[in-house]
Amino acid sequence: MAAKRDYYEVLGIDKSADKETIKKAYRKLAVKYHPDRNPGDKTAEEKFKEATEAYEVLSDEQKRPIYDQYGFAGLDGMGGAGGGQGYSHAFHDFSDIFGGAGGFSDIFESFFGGGSSRSRRNDNDGASIRVNLTLTLKEAVYGCKKDIRFTHKEACPECHGTGGAAGSSRKTCPTCRGAGQIRRNSGFFSVQQTCPTCGGKGTVIDKPCSSCRGSGVYNKTTTLSVSIPEGTDDGSRKMIHGMGDAGTNGGSAGDLIIMVQVQPDRYFERSEYDLYCAVPVTVAQAILGTDLTIKGLDERSITIKVPSGTTNGKMLRIRNEGVPYGSSGKKGDLYVKLIVELPTKLSSEQKAAMEAYARYEKASTEPSKIPLDKLQG
Repeated sequence: MAAKRDYYEVLGIDKSADKETIKKAYRKLAVKYHPDRNPGDKTAEEKFKEATEAYEVLSDEQKRPIYDQYGFAGLDGMGGAGGGQGYSHAFHDFSDIFGGAGGFSDIFESFFGGGSSRSRRNDNDGASIRVNLTLTLKEAVYGCKKDIRFTHKEACPECHGTGGAAGSSRKTCPTCRGAGQIRRNSGFFSVQQTCPTCGGKGTVIDKPCSSCRGSGVYNKTTTLSVSIPEGTDDGSRKMIHGMGDAGTNGGSAGDLIIMVQVQPDRYFERSEYDLYCAVPVTVAQAILGTDLTIKGLDERSITIKVPSGTTNGKMLRIRNEGVPYGSSGKKGDLYVKLIVELPTKLSSEQKAAMEAYARYEKASTEPSKIPLDKLQG
């Protein structure tokens, strides 16, 4: 049998730790190694038991000083070490460890798949729904109007969202007997969950509406025109309140959440509020310099000045031709990278011109090396 570890070592705390430090250390380990979070993991289960036993002793004002002075031997017969009683006995204080009423069930809600008794939304409220909207880079940068089509739940026109037929009434739910919650045993805990039959209401309708079969809602497909503001970025989202699923029995409707996805553009890239593109120039244009007219993302003509002696990869900055800053009237900048294109085939006239130029340049057959920090492009 493996030797027991020191309780302070188990919780990762000093012997001078106060009760709050002990509680925080145990809470962290309990969440990490809880059996329902680690199904079938015997190692995690043993660590959970070990941490619980350590907490039960170190949080007890009578047991802790005895353990500090005499170790495990001093706890024999006290139900604190080795006998297994400490593991089950410590659970009486979980409401305190996890922050008061409801705190423990909130933390473990995701482990069990159910909800705590403190719902953050009314049980009758409708769910929010999400719709993906794909935009071109131009639409996202300069804004646009788009139609989106989505399906959501609307209140049943027959029963007006009550779920009951004319003359119907509510009776106590046979599953939860009016409690709205059912108790489920999971591992070492008994956890309350919302009743699946009545949805937490505690009552059910004796005569469900024939149109919606008691749900109070039906599926409706809606087309909605939405305005996309200038400067919208990939991954941003727009929320329209009350356009999600309808609530029942007076509950509020959920929201419509529009998630924006921006398609890559063939010629332009965006970085925050700046735009980037690349433009080819000939050898003669790079050497002599020239004025070029290019098309911006918005299809407007923009004139750029290519300076003489331009090298491959040179970046030109054009102010106020980038992404708008919302409604401020300001814009980012457009950066144009110049790519010097070398001809692969020359006509006889071009070849003669290049040969004439070569006679004037001082070409070396033994060029010196160029420092790496001087390289461009």
